Amino acid sequence: MNGKTIVATGATSGIGEAAVLALAGLGARIVVVARDETRVQATMRKLEAKAPGLGHRLHLADLSSMAETRKVGAAIAASEPRIDVLINNAGAIFSDRWVTPEGLELTFALNHMAYFVLTEALREKLIASAPAHVVSTSSGAHQGVSLDFGDLQSANGYKMLGVYGRSKLANILFTRELARRLTGTGVTANCLHPGAVATRFGDSSGGMLRHLLPVLRLFFISPEQGADTIVYLASSPEIADTTGGYFVKRKITEPSAAARDDAAAKRLWVESEKLANAGIVKAGPTVSEVRA
Repeated sequence: MNGKTIVATGATSGIGEAAVLALAGLGARIVVVARDETRVQATMRKLEAKAPGLGHRLHLADLSSMAETRKVGAAIAASEPRIDVLINNAGAIFSDRWVTPEGLELTFALNHMAYFVLTEALREKLIASAPAHVVSTSSGAHQGVSLDFGDLQSANGYKMLGVYGRSKLANILFTRELARRLTGTGVTANCLHPGAVATRFGDSSGGMLRHLLPVLRLFFISPEQGADTIVYLASSPEIADTTGGYFVKRKITEPSAAARDDAAAKRLWVESEKLANAGIVKAGPTVSEVRA
């Protein structure tokens, strides 16, 4: 990965941080997008210690905001001569339904729309840097759910695990449609299930999950183990030309039937474009309380 530049979200802890540290160790220069300045500064110190002198950079943005995501994407595209890999990894789960100032349900905004908006902002730079790769973190939680295009913002009967699962389904559908749209450009798009990983994921969820997770984490794999497939998809020549895949433990794996629905993938893309270009208004608690 010498001479390669990687843009990564969700890289200030857990599998995201483990992945960028491993990739920096392979010679990559890392550009981190994060919301929490204290945590990102700690990650930058680790990157500099791991791979000094490569010019690692940070950008601050709240990726649940489409406006901020679009703005930071434009700033990165303007300042980086090339982008070899984009890692979409930021995500969270919330026990209650929260709405962003732009009117999007928070899980959908952060776990799906941030992937969509940032990738679109960096798309031309990735194509100009080809061969390049987009790697997106999904989850086995996509199993057993389907998208309701009449209620993408989960206004009706919000259930934490179902909403999270649908956001992870959206990651796979997004990847499939992105791969189709990037055909012939030299840019691949793949996604992955990292496994059940002992990280701070879920700490902001609220409710009983926040109290249950410390016990469950005793049985989870390490962040380094969870990050392994991210590193593999970002760096391995073995799958340099593979695109549109869903990977588990470095193996391309068949996701659920709903995740293989190309008509749904195309429709999600169209709906995401509409939302990215003009926010919606839905009643709900303000997100500022949970994101403070």
